[in-house]
Amino acid sequence: MKAFVLAEHTDAARGLCAAARTVADDVTLVAIGDVAVPESCADEVAKIALPEGNAVENAAETVCALADEEAPEVVFAEPTRRLKIVAGRLAAHLGASVITDVTALNDGVAESMYFGGLANRKMKAVGKAVYTMTCANYAEAPASGANAVKEVAWVEPANAVKVVSREPIVKSGIDLTKADVVVSAGRGFAEEEQLDIARALCDKLGAGLGCTRPLTEGVDWLPRETYIGVSGLTISPKVYIAAGVSGQMQHMVGCNTAGTIFAINTDKNAPIFKQCDYGIVGDLKTVLPAITEAL
Repeated sequence: MKAFVLAEHTDAARGLCAAARTVADDVTLVAIGDVAVPESCADEVAKIALPEGNAVENAAETVCALADEEAPEVVFAEPTRRLKIVAGRLAAHLGASVITDVTALNDGVAESMYFGGLANRKMKAVGKAVYTMTCANYAEAPASGANAVKEVAWVEPANAVKVVSREPIVKSGIDLTKADVVVSAGRGFAEEEQLDIARALCDKLGAGLGCTRPLTEGVDWLPRETYIGVSGLTISPKVYIAAGVSGQMQHMVGCNTAGTIFAINTDKNAPIFKQCDYGIVGDLKTVLPAITEAL
């Protein structure tokens, strides 16, 4: 069986190649643009150079042409905003089944979460399959391969996305995708200054500070790259502390694979308490400083 892997980040490429190796004999990592390729992760690394002015999404036709040539039966895609578009167009081109937010794959049966992790479902793809999944369950699994490089000819898209300017994002704080502990701030924080108590806890724990969408796109209190959720980051830390987070589906999809989830909320009926391992009903302005002082 032939497998394609689509990934934007090095850790994801390594983990998804390891996942692909569990079901396929031949693994090709499709590297679009300047993706850093891990050593010995795949049998083949298909490199697609992005011509000046093109977005990653414009590589979809090139990936489809490569699929016509190599005929993959299964595709593993990192669920980033750009690769979801590429994977979706590839799935349509292949006429493949699509299963999203996969957490485990055993004997062709994909387990995934829905309703923000309130429930799991098991599905088996019919025919060719495209899976979007994080590499959390395969982070320690060995990837292997000769990494034979193949330069792929660019196929000009019929309707291209034109890049008119680029502005690098200045990363702030700890990389949440690699952090063992993450403290996440939700709408329970009524004022921007209150985030300092979350930062104090982060300093004590060596944790990264994340948040829900309203704190980045609503009030602009935290950088966009700290937003955790369905259209933001998907992370799998050992410990996740949700402070003032209600626990809606859009957020929980991004953190549900954490090892242990702690929740702090004034509302005892908040959905987060049905999804966490440990919960405290209380005011974060009181609880967070008390935890920080006790550590």
